[in-house]
Amino acid sequence: MITGTTRLIAHLGYPTESFKAPLIYNPYFEQSGIDAVVVPMGCKPEDYPSFLKLVFRLSNIHGALVTMPHKVTTMGLLDDVSTNAKVAGSCNAVRLGPAGRLIGDMFDGEGFVRGLLRKGKRVEGAHVLIVGAGGVGSAIAASMAGAGARRIVLHDDNAATSAGLSDRLKTYYPTTEVSIGSTDPAGFDIVVNATPLGMRKNDPLPLDVSRLSPSTFVGEVVMKEEITPFLAAARARGCAFQVGTDMLFEQIPAYLEFFGFPTASADYLRSIARLQ
Repeated sequence: MITGTTRLIAHLGYPTESFKAPLIYNPYFEQSGIDAVVVPMGCKPEDYPSFLKLVFRLSNIHGALVTMPHKVTTMGLLDDVSTNAKVAGSCNAVRLGPAGRLIGDMFDGEGFVRGLLRKGKRVEGAHVLIVGAGGVGSAIAASMAGAGARRIVLHDDNAATSAGLSDRLKTYYPTTEVSIGSTDPAGFDIVVNATPLGMRKNDPLPLDVSRLSPSTFVGEVVMKEEITPFLAAARARGCAFQVGTDMLFEQIPAYLEFFGFPTASADYLRSIARLQ
């Protein structure tokens, strides 16, 4: 039930048809007796800079979830942003700070790393290969560095994209060894597919799976199906792995903490979500 006291969390993006966050957050708020609601708000790119400022003028606004195509644009509209957002070059959460300041953060990578840690995988000191240096790959790289990864190798078909991420990582995480390399997964503790490969039926695999060691932990960001062809091939090699939707559910507790709400486990959020 939405009332005059309900705190609004705007879910900003365009188009809104594929939004899943309301189907996770709102059941949680309802089950927990929290007077808040996530509301999808479709905003076209040309209207977004002015709309973001206006929506935070609402007296009952509490925060905003930001998704495509606005994550990068949001960075230039805020008063303060986290280190993770600076490295990623994008932002997916905004809240009101003191004196109405807009504070932004990025939680895609945080969700990915929380999932690894909860599965017992050690990130501190790890050697990590991230294939794909776009928005999600950048966020994962930032959180890996923040969690103490010793070495991160980046690969992206766009050389400028991987070079930009490499420079940002070196600036904000100087103790992590960062380089640009190939997709060869041999010798890495953690390998991440942060590309869209796997979204379409006939996509090639993002890397040569025959080069994976059975001791390598493999992570996926594609959410179209739980076991993508890449994960199926890695599983056949004996690798432990993380599915794409784990990143989604594991980051929501971080969002809740960011917004000042009581937190919840990813397992509990999965159990009450109404995604079907």
